Amino acid sequence: MSASLDSGLPRPSQTTTLRQRLGELRGPGTAPRALDARALAALAANPGCRRRALLDGAGVDKAALASRLGSPAPFGQSQFAIMRGNSFEAKVKADGGRELLRLLGVEEPGAVSVPDLAAAGPQGRTARTALALREATAAGTWTLLDHPLVALEVAGSPVYLEPDAVVVSPDGRWTVVEIKSFPMIDGAADASKVGAAARQSAVYVLALERTAAVTEGATVAHSVLLVCPKDFSNVPTASVVDVRKQRSVTRRQLARLIRIEEIADALPEGTTFDVEGCSSAELTEAVESVPHAYAPECLAACELAFHCRARAREAGAVETLGRAVRGELGGLTTVDAVLAAARGEAGDPEDPAVAALRRARAMRQEALDRASAPSEEAGACR
Repeated sequence: MSASLDSGLPRPSQTTTLRQRLGELRGPGTAPRALDARALAALAANPGCRRRALLDGAGVDKAALASRLGSPAPFGQSQFAIMRGNSFEAKVKADGGRELLRLLGVEEPGAVSVPDLAAAGPQGRTARTALALREATAAGTWTLLDHPLVALEVAGSPVYLEPDAVVVSPDGRWTVVEIKSFPMIDGAADASKVGAAARQSAVYVLALERTAAVTEGATVAHSVLLVCPKDFSNVPTASVVDVRKQRSVTRRQLARLIRIEEIADALPEGTTFDVEGCSSAELTEAVESVPHAYAPECLAACELAFHCRARAREAGAVETLGRAVRGELGGLTTVDAVLAAARGEAGDPEDPAVAALRRARAMRQEALDRASAPSEEAGACR
């Protein structure tokens, strides 16, 4: 898989069968839901979840699926937030991108080229973007690509990604620009939001590197320009964010993803996630046929998280306690098994996890005994 991240997209003849299979999983006549960089970053953060890998790869509308399963997720932006974000982005890119270049530290860029990236379909737009990048690099002038489309192969399936902008400098350096509507107050933004933006931008960097590898003189910056409103105004300000760590982690996690066709081949015959054509019971059976890897972090990144959490709780799985706790418990996979091991009713005493649990229980009991001792002594004196 790591090699495929650097290779070109599969030829149509290589992907026809897979596309047909994924179309059957979505349901007849159901258009695939595009997988964006935000979803891809979340997928890379949990590469062991076959359920999300398959549903995202097939383009299933997970929000609609979660609603049919009875566990809707409160995801999505308000219309006001979307309009405010679009207005701010237009301000940033105004005047042919000169304001954006100023934020990059370029006061007098001279002529700025803004090529037309329109084309038919995602493959056409991807090809047009690649051509514009090559032409801009060869021309040696400042160029702004507004909403280019780049491609990345993930688990054997192409994913099309749309950065807010990419700036090409005269020396052939490509810089990803990420425009967000959350504010930078006194030069700093919310750390969790910046981290999410960095992970999202790292996906764009990986995709651009595939094109840069076959473009003479091109390099992709491993620092992205994060543009946000200054304080509580609508005035744009910017910060350079180093995404080398996020890029490395995302690349490694994407390489661990099992190929989508392998997951699909393991499903029972006739499995489908057709939200419109199947009953809730049938959809539940289909979803449960694909293993998941729930963790509390999923609640902020996946539409099916509430459904998966409910199933994990029903099974008493220790995953509901978090990845760190799960890692410490070793072969103890259920809460009942953990409690039994702590009480000495089950488990191998030589197992470090079991030994630690019994030691912790003994220490807890000792602390409780000490806490109750003074009151007992005082009662005896009276």
